[in-house]
Amino acid sequence: MSTNNLPTVGVVMLSMGDRPGPLAEAIHSVQRQEGVEVDIVVVGNGWQPEGLPEGVSGVYEPENLGIPEGRNVGAGEAVGEFLFFFDDDATIPGTDALARLVAQISAADDIALCQPGLTDPVSGEAPRRWVPRLRVKPGELQGGQVATFSEGVVMIRRSAFVQAGGWPGNFFFGHEGIDLAWRLMDAGWKLWYAPEITVHHPYTEAARHAIYYRTNARNRVWVAKRNLPVPLVPLYLGTWTALTLARVHDKEALKVWFKGFGEGVRTPAGPRHPMSWRTVRELTRAGRPPVI
Repeated sequence: MSTNNLPTVGVVMLSMGDRPGPLAEAIHSVQRQEGVEVDIVVVGNGWQPEGLPEGVSGVYEPENLGIPEGRNVGAGEAVGEFLFFFDDDATIPGTDALARLVAQISAADDIALCQPGLTDPVSGEAPRRWVPRLRVKPGELQGGQVATFSEGVVMIRRSAFVQAGGWPGNFFFGHEGIDLAWRLMDAGWKLWYAPEITVHHPYTEAARHAIYYRTNARNRVWVAKRNLPVPLVPLYLGTWTALTLARVHDKEALKVWFKGFGEGVRTPAGPRHPMSWRTVRELTRAGRPPVI
């Protein structure tokens, strides 16, 4: 707690310096938050942070470290018992969202994180890939315990984040949330979804990034190699290969995907800590069996 007896939140934002307007709006929306004490850190991935408001710290990384490692750097610099990872094009419409996220996590000792409800500021809709549930009806808000989360806007208890080892820094882009979610759940933590707490985020397609198909495939293999019991690795990768073939019809994109898959098989994934079969059962009960 702070000297004002308010919860302390270290806010981590990544930027490449290419969205100065949205970055300024994102920072302002965090600074307006009431009921918490925030320490905002902007990590410049290949960009020297400049023009930041008073009280906002900048960290310069000469090379783009990628999203997960950039967030790890920010987490090491930001001060707070909670960590709020916040995309530089997101905004918080109200003034109590961070306090409500902290309260939701603090409601039980075993809740590691809470994802708010993400909606596009123009359409007002919540794109399907931002809803951490497999089966939802249009417009349905179903909060509570989940087995995954959206990495771009999420509040995490620092102690849980440290225990799980942080984000997988070598992933660069894609699936780092799955990796962290599995490790948190395997350590006995719960993940929470609070769609009634609104945060705005413009809708974008992940496939817009040039490296998407490569890292999507490579990191999918790495997630399996790092976290799954041996019998589940081929099932998980076989399922995702079949789903990719069914969904992706661009031959060039598929070539890149399979090259990335091969890279994942050949290269080290990082430390291996296979989850327990208890965690496998928990994921299955939550509707997210680790074979899909």
